[in-house]
Amino acid sequence: MVINSHELNNTKIAEIISEEMLIQSVQDGLDLMGNIYYQGFDKVILYEKNIVPEFFDLKTKIAGEILQKFSNYRISLAIVGDFSKYESKSLKDFIFESNKTKHVNFVETLEHALHNFS
Repeated sequence: MVINSHELNNTKIAEIISEEMLIQSVQDGLDLMGNIYYQGFDKVILYEKNIVPEFFDLKTKIAGEILQKFSNYRISLAIVGDFSKYESKSLKDFIFESNKTKHVNFVETLEHALHNFS
């Protein structure tokens, strides 16, 4: 795992780069969040490919639990990926509602993620 550091308006943003599956459970999400926070980052950019596919099946509740932790600890999160492949209406609604809050965003590119954090 590599952390690319970005800075916008005196806010440190961690872009997580990895070829591995980083988030496979709620505990993995908490561990990553703690690691990022400890290093002084306020916001995180993750890539869809680094998150277990079950995250995007809302019935598993993994997404809700992880995103709630990020909200509770006030660490903003952007997940970069192509979400059009998911057919679930409930997931599409979840993404739409999340993107309205600006605390957790599902975006298509790194540029969109950084723009939403500015």
